[in-house]
Amino acid sequence: MAQTPSKDYKRRERELKKADKRRAREEAKAEKLAAEKAAAALAAEEAAKQAAAELKAKIEAEFEAELQAEIEAEKKSA
Repeated sequence: MAQTPSKDYKRRERELKKADKRRAREEAKAEKLAAEKAAAALAAEEAAKQAAAELKAKIEAEFEAELQAEIEAEKKSA
């Protein structure tokens, strides 16, 4: 005579499946959050690099303008 699984066994199996699904969802959320944080950090780093490059270009442009003004002043006085 074949034995059928008990109701408790079936209930435990269902609960384990639910727990596995829940754990998988939580892991997926954690991975997604980590990826978003990494992307945000990378974007912030790129923005900082671009801001530094823009500042450097502005300083160089101001220096060039001052240098040109000095050259023009020397030409006028000479």
